[in-house]
Formats: sequence, structure tokens, C-alpha cells
Amino acid sequence: MDDALTLDRVPDHIARAVVDPHAYAEFDSLHAKLTELRRDHPFARADIEGYDKFWIASKHKDIQEISRNSDVFRAGIYFIGTSKDIELEYTKGKASQERVLTSMNSPEHMKYRLLTQPWFQPKNLRGMEERIRRIARRHVDEMAELGGECEFYHSIAVHYPLRVIMSIMGLEEEAEPFMMRLTQIVTNMDDPDLTGEPAPKSAEERAQRSRAISDEAWQFFNGVSEQRRTAPTDDISTVLANAKVDGEPISDLDALGYYMSIAIAGHDTTSASVSGAIWALAERPDKFAQVTSNLSLIPNLVDEAVRWTTPISHFLRTAGQDTVYRGQPIAKGDFILLSYTSGNRDEDVFEDPFEFKVDRPTMRHIGFGYGAHVCLGQHLARMEMNILFEELLPRLKSLELTGTPKRKITHALGGPKFVPIRYKMS
Repeated sequence: MDDALTLDRVPDHIARAVVDPHAYAEFDSLHAKLTELRRDHPFARADIEGYDKFWIASKHKDIQEISRNSDVFRAGIYFIGTSKDIELEYTKGKASQERVLTSMNSPEHMKYRLLTQPWFQPKNLRGMEERIRRIARRHVDEMAELGGECEFYHSIAVHYPLRVIMSIMGLEEEAEPFMMRLTQIVTNMDDPDLTGEPAPKSAEERAQRSRAISDEAWQFFNGVSEQRRTAPTDDISTVLANAKVDGEPISDLDALGYYMSIAIAGHDTTSASVSGAIWALAERPDKFAQVTSNLSLIPNLVDEAVRWTTPISHFLRTAGQDTVYRGQPIAKGDFILLSYTSGNRDEDVFEDPFEFKVDRPTMRHIGFGYGAHVCLGQHLARMEMNILFEELLPRLKSLELTGTPKRKITHALGGPKFVPIRYKMS
């Protein structure tokens, strides 16, 4: 396709920041670049040595429109990587062979989504409310026992959503160390603070680590499936172990992809958003006072925390055909990066987008994605965050930072990793 007359290119310093895991740990600097991108190059192509060419959609409305148009902009590879990373993802190991909902297209995507969708609908979730509330109370009590000072991410936020996910999967507490390690290795491989290992130095090393944890997950979840086929119970693991599509049982690899998706997405994104909310409230006494004096604002706080934190930085789409978007010529096979991080600060959609507002209208953000692939567990995530804050905020009398918070080193599933706070509780 001839693009000589119309091609708009992303400036190199912005393109490199978008794919740099360290840039997401320096959020203010990254957002300055994304603001420039939205203003001057809202839909443009990035050409970086070592990467396949990709387009960046930085505006809220473009991300929504591309997400809606799933016939042209197809799911597949879901996070940006180097050309070598993408080659390895396609060709090596169980970590690349299992299929997940985020990589599927219609009609297959909806068939697999419907296997568990009823579990994540509000009507069904209401039956789990008391179970989740007990888990929330346990963590609020633990916070009270810490004596008025803690590092919130590791003490509370990283454990609470994992225990909720384990509960709906029907997993015993003994599985928590493995589940924690699984989520941290898969989502935080570039951050030594969270994995305890140096970041991979090559695509091959990254693939090797992915295969190792995937092999562990294969053994663990196959064991879970065998148990649920023999003795089914009322949990999502039973649904997956006995799932059928078009009358045939789903493959063990597809079940593994499903198990891992629920475990990872349901854990890391919620822990990030909860930590983001506490971070924001701790450095804004007026917002803390506003929400603690009016607990009806908790749903607004939850959605603002998701917008503010944007745990899922981006997803990719692949052009299924030659097309034109915003006057730009897109070739079949081109990647389109949907920058949720940018879209959730879009000045055309959010008033004062760089302000944290506990009374901002709910659900205008795209922190859960959009379109056919909108987050399957968004209602569960909102519910468990609402419940945690309903239990915590009435007991929290003061809140402040005791140091400088830090964000994860990752360009995929990000958010806070260090939130030191001092507080008083009743």
C-alpha cells in the first residue's frame, strides 16, 4: 500500500516510551509524551528498530471505534513485543500454544466467553457478596493489626483479590504461594522487585521463563481439572474442567489458557487499582475527607481508581485486511496498539483528566477495555473493590504517605508496587 502522501509517524521519543517497561514506572514523564501524542499524532505509525511496525491509537474515541470494529481489527497477539518476541510467541512452548479469550475472534470468541460469562454477571455475583465481604473484613482486620503503618501493596492489596479469585475457582489456601508466583512471574517479568530475579536479557530467556511457569501451571491446573471431573463442585474450575464447545470438550491447552487468564487478570488488575486508590487518597487529604464523609461515593472512587491507574496499559489488534483509518493507510497484518493509558487521560472525554476526582461520573473510562473483548470480570472487580472500601473507609480515620510510592516496571499489566502509608483506624 502506498503511504507516501498520508503517513503520519509517531515521534521516536514517544514510540520508544510506549514500548519501554521502565517508562511506565515514570508515569508523569510518560503522560507528558502521551499528551503530545494525542495532540499532534492521535493515530500514527511507530517505526522502531527491532519491532514490527505498529500504529498507536491514543484517543478515547478511536480506541472505542477500533475495538468495536472487530471484523477489520482482529484479536491475536495481545501485547506489543519485539519481532523476536512475536516469533517466539507463535512458535515455542505451552506458554504460546494455549489460546486465551483476548486472542480469539468471532464466532469462536463468544462461544468460549459464554462458558463462564454467567458466573461474572451481577445476578450471580450477588450470591457471592457475603463470601467476598468476609475476605475483605479479614484484610481490613489485618491492616488494623499492623499498628498504623504498612506498605499497602504487599501487605494488603496483592493478597485480597488473589484470595477472592481463589475462592471462586475453588482453590484451597495451600495453593496461594503457587498462584502468587504464577501471577507475579507472568505479569511482572521485567521487574526484579516483584519476581526476585533479574529482568530477562533476551527474547529467548523471556520465552524460557514463560515456558517454565507455564509447565508448572499445566501440571497444577490439569490436577484441578481431574479433581473437578471426578467430584464437581460449585466453582469456575468445575465449569472449565467440564466445558464443551460445539458439543466437544475443550482441549487441555484451551482450559489452561482460561485458568491462567482468570487467575492473572482477576488478580493483578484489581490489586493495582486498589493500591492506586489508596495512593491517590493518601496524598490528597481533601479527597480522603470527601469520600469518607460520603460513602455513597465509593462506586465513583472505584471507577476513578481504575481510570487513574489503568492497570492494562494496552492491547493490540491486527488488521485483517488493507484498510484506511483516520486517513492513514493500514496494511493487512499491521498491529494497532490501543493505548488505554493514553485514552484514560483524553482531554476530550475527561474534565481535568490529570486530577483524581472521587465524584467523577462512573464508567466512562476504558480501563476494562471496550467492545467484544471488554473485561469478562469487570463486574467482579468493581464488586470486590466496592466491598473492600465499604469495609475499610468507615474504620479509616486518617491516611498519609510515609515515603515515595513506586510503580511497576512493565508496559503490559502495570500499577503501583510500593505504597508506604501511615493511618489511624477504629
